[in-house]
Amino acid sequence: MKMHPKDLSIKEFSYELPDEKIAKYPLAERDQSKLLIYKEGKIEEDTYEHLDQFLPENTLLIFNNTKVVEARLIFQKSTGGLIEIFCLEPADLYPDITTAMLQKGKVLWNCLVGGAKKWKEELVTKQIEIRSKHVTITARRTEKTGDTFLIAFEWNDHSISFAELLHAAGSIPLPPYLNRATEESDKETYQTVYAKHDGSVAAPTAGLHFTEKIFSRLAEKNIQHTFVTLHVGAGTFKPVKSEILKDHEMHAEFIDVSVDLVEQLSKASNKTIVSVGTTSLRTIESLYWMGVKVITKRKETNHLNIEAISVSQWDAYELQDHLHFTEAFAALLQWMQEKEMTRIITKTRIIIAPGYSLKVADGIITNFHQPQSTLLLLIASVIGNDWKKVYDYALNHSFRFLSYGDGSLLWKTKTPN
Repeated sequence: MKMHPKDLSIKEFSYELPDEKIAKYPLAERDQSKLLIYKEGKIEEDTYEHLDQFLPENTLLIFNNTKVVEARLIFQKSTGGLIEIFCLEPADLYPDITTAMLQKGKVLWNCLVGGAKKWKEELVTKQIEIRSKHVTITARRTEKTGDTFLIAFEWNDHSISFAELLHAAGSIPLPPYLNRATEESDKETYQTVYAKHDGSVAAPTAGLHFTEKIFSRLAEKNIQHTFVTLHVGAGTFKPVKSEILKDHEMHAEFIDVSVDLVEQLSKASNKTIVSVGTTSLRTIESLYWMGVKVITKRKETNHLNIEAISVSQWDAYELQDHLHFTEAFAALLQWMQEKEMTRIITKTRIIIAPGYSLKVADGIITNFHQPQSTLLLLIASVIGNDWKKVYDYALNHSFRFLSYGDGSLLWKTKTPN
């Protein structure tokens, strides 16, 4: 009987993280970050520069090529007061983040607002220069849902997209636990070298350590890599505040993958699959469950749309999972081909926690995560209770924690304890 994580107590996934262990800045050389390697209960350490030595030939690495957008905008009220708007995700009327990013002249976005109590109905404005043009941006509060506001942005040049606007007017949203202002250097250091698709408000931090030198060494060993896109939301920093997991609402994030990726994974039975980051892992495991849904729901109807097979918070614990991952991906591939789809763009709410057994990945490369976070729950699902041993080792051996910190290569425990 598969264990359901709903009744897990989040206090069991806590540890003491002193502030001095949190890396406030990255190392000057990305690939010199320390790498902890965990396999079958044993721990050793090296640096990312030598990652190829710890991966078998015929490994397939899965990277997330999302790009962090300059999602923090500062506006000034007519009274002189400042309003900070943090753009989280587009309004539901847009099918995906890319479509919303390409809007010209106006767009609706769900945002957190600093100083919201002092901002009522008035428009706030900002003047910027883009491509030698003077552009005026206005922002207006509309409806409020929970902690977020739906903000209507407008600007007076219809040749400029919202993505261009953010690049010119916004700043990179560093994680709150860094407790410092964004600096010019963060524009480069808080992006992976392979970042491609605008849409994240946080970096897929496991990838921050990779350099062209590492990719060259991996290629020499016939270690392949491919890309998925999951746009990281601010919910990734959200601690689990409920005492037990069933009361925590998992944040939804956009995934965007090509039919070529689905086909590649449908033929990867002889590969060792390692996801680079929790976001890559959540993406490929979500795709597995989408394939399972295609197979099971086809018994009821042949008319399946993307909403019918998207992944909700508890699907992974409540659906039958006797399939090898290649079967699930083959079914998903066939469904895409029938619908003449070149990409899957949808949201996933999958929560990976103890009780979950990885269906696709054999291991994960990842940073060290916050106490009582869903990311730490994910690590515990991969290596069982040994997560405590790994984190104790890292704390006692000068590893740097969180987004700009060091990382680990964790091989899946065959029977998580």
